[in-house]
Amino acid sequence: MGRKKIQITRIMDERNRQVTFTKRKFGLMKKAYELSVLCDCEIALIIFNSTNKLFQYASTDMDKVLLKYTEYNDGSRQC
Repeated sequence: MGRKKIQITRIMDERNRQVTFTKRKFGLMKKAYELSVLCDCEIALIIFNSTNKLFQYASTDMDKVLLKYTEYNDGSRQC
């Protein structure tokens, strides 16, 4: 028997929202790490929570990855 699907809406209870954020943030960072290892790619993940606290993950140097991103221009990026 599989898990019950959850409805994707804003969690109204502040405590439950914070717990969910913490769990999902950890899961997202784990997935980013796994992708960088399995596929030998550079990953930069930046998250700001509702109180503007910064969480970040980079598979290599964050500044190097962000510089590469800002210098990248193939016409597909929209500002």
